[in-house]
Amino acid sequence: MDPSTGNWDSYWYKHTLNPETEKKKTNSYTLKIDSVSDGGQYWCRAGRGKPVYYTQYSDALWVNVTVFPKAVVTVRPDERVFRGETVTLRCDIKWGGDTEWTYRWEIEGTNNQYKNTVSRTSTQELNISGVDLSHSGKYTCTGQIHTQSSQRSDAVTLTVSAEAQASVRVSPQPWLTEGESVTLICEVSGSSKGWTFSWFRDHDHLSDSSRGAGGSYTLSPAALQHTGVYTCRAERGRPAYYTHNSSSQTLWITGVSASVSLVINPSRSQHFSSDSLSLSCEDKSNSAGWTVRRYTDKDTQTCAKQTGSGCVMDSLSTSDTGVYWCESESGEKRHPRNITVHDGEVILESSVDPVIEGETLTLHCLHRSTNSPILSADFYKDGSLIQNQTTGEMNITTVSKSHEGFYYCKTERGQSLHSWISVRVRGQ
Repeated sequence: MDPSTGNWDSYWYKHTLNPETEKKKTNSYTLKIDSVSDGGQYWCRAGRGKPVYYTQYSDALWVNVTVFPKAVVTVRPDERVFRGETVTLRCDIKWGGDTEWTYRWEIEGTNNQYKNTVSRTSTQELNISGVDLSHSGKYTCTGQIHTQSSQRSDAVTLTVSAEAQASVRVSPQPWLTEGESVTLICEVSGSSKGWTFSWFRDHDHLSDSSRGAGGSYTLSPAALQHTGVYTCRAERGRPAYYTHNSSSQTLWITGVSASVSLVINPSRSQHFSSDSLSLSCEDKSNSAGWTVRRYTDKDTQTCAKQTGSGCVMDSLSTSDTGVYWCESESGEKRHPRNITVHDGEVILESSVDPVIEGETLTLHCLHRSTNSPILSADFYKDGSLIQNQTTGEMNITTVSKSHEGFYYCKTERGQSLHSWISVRVRGQ
């Protein structure tokens, strides 16, 4: 309307289910575009006087609003990484054509004590070599073309931990008979993406990588020569980042009619430091050439004081804790047993051999000074109390597979170490 023709008010409309009306004293209307919903069909008319006299409606005008694309951040190898790894963050903006974007990265520390903004011109990837704890934070990016900016990406939280540690577990159990199947699983705590795995037996690298694909190493069927101490290591990235080797997991594979056995005196799995221990290999077929070998946290070695097929340790130390077995000149391994040396005041007395299903399991709590059962003790299985202080002995009659687990005892004088009690099916 021509303002000179009178004192007109402007009435503005937008097409909706219930058309909105806004009255203005002037013939201009300013609209801030915040979303797609601000687009649509707009028109107006003028009015004056009381009662109001209205003009005809104007022609409609379409306002088209297009959402500008949103940036997306991806991270390799994972959002959870470890100090020393190489990390790549990439900013992607889906938009038609060969559009040349420039990028801006923003980083906010997770401890909220600092905010660091990193600007990169035409740099789609942000590469960080040798990340450390200070690189932890929330990463976002935006893209810019001409005078327009993309929507800011959602934040990706990068968490940098001190060091990666691999761990190994066994399913279903570490004691088995040749011909059965067993699987070792290697895992990296708190992270599962992008890892490849290496396996070791008795410190020797296992080259049959197909068995270890995906972090699982399966022996099916298991054979006597598979007996040993297994560890794993994980790696990822280029350049490769390696975890520490996992703690060890021993597999004991026993022959159906093994003629060789490891005799331990005193016959128990836990021993006091400074005590003496003798081990020997007995062969029912009277063949010679068997040697006592052991695996400790250091390495695999022959028992120090070897006398024929026997071994004597006059004064045990905690470093003697490990797995002991009989080994032939050709490398056959038989009858491995776990020996634990404790420098405390209390040990758990349990058989070094698996308990046969249906038999009775007897446990004692021994004290260093007397080397005899303590009159009152608590007994635990897998961390749960199963018998309180009534006697220093615990009996489980008619043992079944459900009784397998880690056992220990505790008295007012101290607590024993944990011992794995294995239950075997009769006839195996």
